[in-house]
Amino acid sequence: MSRPKQILAGSQMLFVAFGALVLVPLLTGLSVSVALFTAGIGTLIFQLVTKGQVPVFVASSFAFIAPISAGVAQWGVSATMGGLMAAGMVYILLSQIARVGGVETINRYLPPVVVGPVIMVIGLSLAPVAVGMALGYQGDEQVFSTATALMVALPTLLTALLVSVFGRGMLRLLPILCAIIVGYSLSLMMGIVDFAPVREAAWFALPDFVAPSFHWAAILFMIPVAIAPAVEHIGDMVAISNVTGKNYLKKPGLHRTLLGDGLATTAAASLGGPPNTTYSEVTGAVMLTKNYDPRVMTYGACFAIALAMIGKFGALLMTIPTVVMGGIMILLFGSIAAVGMNTLVKNQVDLGESRNLVIVAVTLVFGIGGMVFPFGDFKLEGIALCAVTAILLNLLLPRAAK
Repeated sequence: MSRPKQILAGSQMLFVAFGALVLVPLLTGLSVSVALFTAGIGTLIFQLVTKGQVPVFVASSFAFIAPISAGVAQWGVSATMGGLMAAGMVYILLSQIARVGGVETINRYLPPVVVGPVIMVIGLSLAPVAVGMALGYQGDEQVFSTATALMVALPTLLTALLVSVFGRGMLRLLPILCAIIVGYSLSLMMGIVDFAPVREAAWFALPDFVAPSFHWAAILFMIPVAIAPAVEHIGDMVAISNVTGKNYLKKPGLHRTLLGDGLATTAAASLGGPPNTTYSEVTGAVMLTKNYDPRVMTYGACFAIALAMIGKFGALLMTIPTVVMGGIMILLFGSIAAVGMNTLVKNQVDLGESRNLVIVAVTLVFGIGGMVFPFGDFKLEGIALCAVTAILLNLLLPRAAK
């Protein structure tokens, strides 16, 4: 393929990833421009570490939405970024475990019975946030009337549903982007969009980077959260391997892909961006276009970095009303919970076995019920608590004799 065609294909890959990429900073209050910049930098790092062999684009991870929101509220953005840098180190540690012991070693300590319920908690714990935003709430304050909110949120949700189910070709990979366009158009018609940030923003400007600071409580809070997306990374590598007909778990090796993801996440957090993860939407686009050249992702990364420098573009994205986000999140967070359920079903986890039932049951109730273990000024709760609980139960409970 000629270079101009590769550049065009790269812009197309960014377009596919765009909706999901900007959703995380919009929901967590981080800078959209920084998220775009760090997605580009992270993808370049990934391509460098994997020697340009894997057609993968990395960007904002949904698994960290709730932890980032909680971290920012409790410790501020800077300390939260320090915790996310430590989470990136978990990827790096797992990459070395994979290098020495292979995928089997990771699966031994993080089997589906551990990862499945943790992923389910990630989606289900965010359900009240999604519904609240769809009803016009921003935190505890109702900023839009319920009627106005639902007139925007429900058509937004319906758009995402219809595109996901009935979309064909590339359109089917863009449910979030299509939903944002419909929701934003309705918001404009109803006069609930504030363009003041766009008027005040410069045309060209460096993103508002945030330097990390390190607090042990924030670090301990974030570290366990990395476990679920790190294991999902293995599934993504299997998926892209099946699409291209190459075994990326062997060449360049799972240890290199995990290392690339970990370094990308650490680099993103060092600049104030959300953690990175491999994007399945882009894998779907690779399958549709049959364009397996990893250089396409490099061009997509360069486009992301260039967009991050346009100040008014980032400001425009920040004007998307919360009710639009609420409509999208109802489907998105439900889908995350369904992925966790599918992890159990696909791997034939037998819940008739008492050991498996206990692990899943306790993990789900701890996560959805809001269990907290206080240790002085530090509290172990949420997804972090679920990950620790599931891992410990898996290690301590005796396995049934075969």
